[in-house]
Amino acid sequence: MICPYKKDQMTKGQILRRPITAILFLAFIALNLQAQETLKEVFKDYFLIGAALNRAQIYEEDRRGVNIVKTQFNTISPENILKWEAIHPKAGRYDFDASDRYVAFGETYGMSTIGHTLVWHNQTPDWVFKDTKGDLVNRDELLKRLREHIQTVVGRYKGKIKGWDVVNEALNEDGTLRQTPWLKIIGEDYIAKAFQFTHEADPDAELYYNDYSLENEPKLQGAITLVKRLQAAKIPIRSVGLQGHNNLIFPTLMQQERAIDEFAKLGIKINITELDVSVLPDPAGFTGAEVTLNFSMKEKLDPYKMGLPDEMQKILAKRYADLFTIFLKHHKNIERITFWNVTDGDSWLNNFPIRGRTNYPLLFDRQGKIKPAFDAVIQTVEK
Repeated sequence: MICPYKKDQMTKGQILRRPITAILFLAFIALNLQAQETLKEVFKDYFLIGAALNRAQIYEEDRRGVNIVKTQFNTISPENILKWEAIHPKAGRYDFDASDRYVAFGETYGMSTIGHTLVWHNQTPDWVFKDTKGDLVNRDELLKRLREHIQTVVGRYKGKIKGWDVVNEALNEDGTLRQTPWLKIIGEDYIAKAFQFTHEADPDAELYYNDYSLENEPKLQGAITLVKRLQAAKIPIRSVGLQGHNNLIFPTLMQQERAIDEFAKLGIKINITELDVSVLPDPAGFTGAEVTLNFSMKEKLDPYKMGLPDEMQKILAKRYADLFTIFLKHHKNIERITFWNVTDGDSWLNNFPIRGRTNYPLLFDRQGKIKPAFDAVIQTVEK
């Protein structure tokens, strides 16, 4: 900041030169900011790269987060505001305020805007599955409610949202279909019906299946079977989303590459949809993103409350570099890589699977500054 001066203590030339000096100084800062490589520029010839936005960013209250998004990314996903409980909390009542703002954010900043998610077993209100007496509805009634929800939501954003995570996390770890109310009431074809209804609502929208831990062989085989069934039924599935909720050892690079290869063989694209890398100890060998689990807080499971040590920063950076090396190798089959949240402070992993921990899973720290992992990711393109 330029210090204030008294006019009567300076010559006319000094008075004239001081503002010029300030302007040149600010211009120098601006040029340096522009010169800094950004994720979206570095990867523009390979795939879209984006982040999931929380409510404060969608409403542009978190200006630091918004500036990172505008500068670094060219695609966005909504963390929660398009999930059923947020947008359709009660029968006959929709709340489009946040979702309208989200879509407007994408339009304002020229983003490729993604919809997440239409059908999930979590964050879906109980009323969806029950009648006024509290009993489970029958197949026809639930299909009616599903179709009405999808046509209303997808129809509202027809031509504005590029693609939808139509069905989210329908598989168990062994590759079988998860025993959700959707499956129990409608049957196995609830997935195909959801894709059908979405395609009817917006024939130009891309349709995705999204899940975590698809790098695990049994779940991978279950997802392959699911995709083949959709293809056999002439359902226009565009891609599979590998969520990418990773840690420092899972998935192995071999598992990551195999999952990409196997889906590519089916003639569909791959998206990495919810990328982060947890650096914290994994309780009970836990992996993935099963949000119904939780564990008691233990000090040994939260070792970095005062900051991530340099050695761990290096380990995280290498982990990201290794993953992006695989992604770049297969870039012809990958259309989008989306980080789940913007900065470490935003990350859901601070509260999952144990609430109140301090995690460091992203490329930007709690102050919005780039981490060594950011540089490591950028440098994968330069190799």
